[in-house]
Amino acid sequence: MMALPPSSPSSSPSLQRLSTFKHPPPSGPPQPPPSSTSSPLDSFSNDPILAPFLSPSFSSASFSSAALASGSPASTAERLHQAIRLLDSQLRNDVISRHPELLSQLSSLSHAEISLSSLRSSVSSLQSSIRRIRSDLSEPVRSVRSKSVQLSNLHSATELLSHSVRTLRLSKKLRDLTADGSDPEKIDLTKAAQLHFEILTMCKEYDLFGIDVIDEEIKFVNEIGEKLRSEAMRVLERGMEGLNQAEVGTGLQVFYNLGELKVTVDQLVNKYKGIAVKSVGVAMDMKAISSGSGGGFGPGGIRSSGAPHIGGGGKVREALWQRMASCMDQLYSLVFAVWHLQRVLSKKRDPFTHVLLLDEVIKEGDSMLTDRVWDALVKAFTSQMKSAFTASSFVKEIFTMGYPKLVSMLENLLERISRDSDVKGVLPAINSERKEQMVSCIAIFQTAFLSLCFGRLSDLVNSIFPMSSRGSLPSKEQISQVLSHIQDEIEAVHPDGRLTLLVLREIGKALSNLAQRAECQISTGPETRQITGPATSTQIRNFTLCQHLQGIHTHISSIVADLPSIAADVLSPHLGAIYAAACEPVTPLFKAMRDQLESCILQIHDQNFGVDNAALDNNTSPYMEELQKSILHFRREFLSRLLPSAASANTAGTESICTRLARQMASRVLIFYIRHASLVRPLSEWGKLRMARDMAELELAVGQNLFPVEQLGAPYRALRAFRPLIFLETAEMGSSPLVQDLPPSIVLHHLYTRGPDELESPMQKNRLSPKQYSLWLDNQKEDQIWKGIKATLDDYAVKIKSRGDKEFSPVYPLMLQIGSSLTEANL
Repeated sequence: MMALPPSSPSSSPSLQRLSTFKHPPPSGPPQPPPSSTSSPLDSFSNDPILAPFLSPSFSSASFSSAALASGSPASTAERLHQAIRLLDSQLRNDVISRHPELLSQLSSLSHAEISLSSLRSSVSSLQSSIRRIRSDLSEPVRSVRSKSVQLSNLHSATELLSHSVRTLRLSKKLRDLTADGSDPEKIDLTKAAQLHFEILTMCKEYDLFGIDVIDEEIKFVNEIGEKLRSEAMRVLERGMEGLNQAEVGTGLQVFYNLGELKVTVDQLVNKYKGIAVKSVGVAMDMKAISSGSGGGFGPGGIRSSGAPHIGGGGKVREALWQRMASCMDQLYSLVFAVWHLQRVLSKKRDPFTHVLLLDEVIKEGDSMLTDRVWDALVKAFTSQMKSAFTASSFVKEIFTMGYPKLVSMLENLLERISRDSDVKGVLPAINSERKEQMVSCIAIFQTAFLSLCFGRLSDLVNSIFPMSSRGSLPSKEQISQVLSHIQDEIEAVHPDGRLTLLVLREIGKALSNLAQRAECQISTGPETRQITGPATSTQIRNFTLCQHLQGIHTHISSIVADLPSIAADVLSPHLGAIYAAACEPVTPLFKAMRDQLESCILQIHDQNFGVDNAALDNNTSPYMEELQKSILHFRREFLSRLLPSAASANTAGTESICTRLARQMASRVLIFYIRHASLVRPLSEWGKLRMARDMAELELAVGQNLFPVEQLGAPYRALRAFRPLIFLETAEMGSSPLVQDLPPSIVLHHLYTRGPDELESPMQKNRLSPKQYSLWLDNQKEDQIWKGIKATLDDYAVKIKSRGDKEFSPVYPLMLQIGSSLTEANL
């Protein structure tokens, strides 16, 4: 069974529609459209047979194949016929229900067609009218257009004629102004330049070229322009060379009026840059130097290696320095001339527009004129110096040996430029950064010069202190040679502060090297510290080395004293190394002597100062006699070789190392003596007299053999105060001025001798020997010593209170008073 063709179901509804329009249904209220719930499409979507027809991808072939395959195609066809009938019925109902609305739309279409027809007729009429108007106006429009062209041509011709006349008038003024061409000085260059610029500007702006009379005038104007440029440049360069601001200003104003200021200034600066670069090259042209010094190819000529022939070195060297001096003068003139140009540009304004000329020349981002010249000069100088250093051993030697002269030339150039261009309100020609750039150009020779300086000093040091031979000492002549060479090195660069510091650093390194070499020559061991016999050869050798190093330190210190303080800062560590090396040979000896003298003083505790027997002899105490013998022996065998004579000491003006050590030893002996003298207990009246006599002997021995006691200061005042102090009554000690010259610990220790036996000193309480207690005192300050003494006073007070006694020894409150004043002073 085949499916019905798709056109079959549509034939019946079409006839029904026609019949509907011919026989409309009876009038009455329109039927409302069926609700969406009764729409056949809703039932179709739920029907498995009809649902595929609602799909956008419906295929009739696929549907037919499925119906045939289902086994009941007749029922499917019947179902489709029912659906068609249902749809026809639904469509009929919709048309009937919307019949008035459809008729209304049909009427509107009819009216629209009538209106469109009327509009079409009106448009045709309008087009006809426009064609008629166009025909009537075409001739007047052509006439107006032709007249407008004629008017424009007349106007252009009038303007061209007017500008031509003005140009000819300006040209006539220019002719009149330059009529006396034989004397350029009488021509007003600035006004002529202004007229020249206006003429050319007018010709370019209004395109007057091609007019015969104008072209004839332009030839004249161009000729005048060349003359103006030439004369303006002559005035400008003359003003730059003579530093005449008026002439420079006139020249600049002329080029500004010509409209060529920036180009002209750039060309002029480039010219000066070229001259400066060429000047540097010419100054170091060894071939030209050789020929100019009369060398040629004979003696004095330059060989291919850059060195002069035999016999011509001196002439070539002198010629090179002369050329360098001339080069510096020329560079000064060039740089200062450009600065002068820049100075005028920064001050001069156009009298009409008031525009600053510098703003016309230097735009944003451009460098200043002097900076351009300086950059080119630094580049050329750097290149020439590097070339001379690598290509010519002769020039390298000249500039290395004569670096102070070279840098002096350069710094004089910089100083002249900086000084002369230091004008208020104007930028200087160079600043500190530019100066450093120029000095850095010869840094390669500076390094070589400093290396050479250090090499010379190192060779001298190595010659007097050779590593291969330990034990040999330099002579005074060799030491003097080293000092003389160091002084020569400093004097060679002294005028230049910067170079002086650099040379001082090299000298400092050489001094450190010398100190290290000298330390290797110092003899050590027990033999160098022996003090019982005469001075040994090893000790004398150490004494000589100390004196040599002391002489070097003193001499260089005197040289540095005349230099700025920064020079002392540079050499201070290295002089310290020399000083330390000079102290090393003799310091152990002085320590041994001091220990020996302290050992003699400690014997004071073996003496009996507590007896009260006036019949005893008045001879010197045994310990003091031994002390005097030791001091005398030291003086005769050692100090006489180490301490300078009075005349040389006064001449030097500075304290020598051995003098300082002797002064320290003398001070130590005095302080050490009064410390242990204050610890002596008991002390009778006869003991006081004996101790006073010992102190007088000590003062005499120390003053005559170690150091003038009057120059020892506090230790000497303490000794002089302690002698009368021991004779004072206890009640007088608190108010005595002698206490002010003594350390508080000395006074407190002495008061123990005046107290009862139960008032023990810290030495007695702690069961220490005098030597042990003295070592403890050396490491304590006065406040710490007072704490130890205060502890013994507290123990004494406890003992008194435990016995029920109400009175203390008179020294007890006095010691508390002195100790409390010490505490208050520390607070």
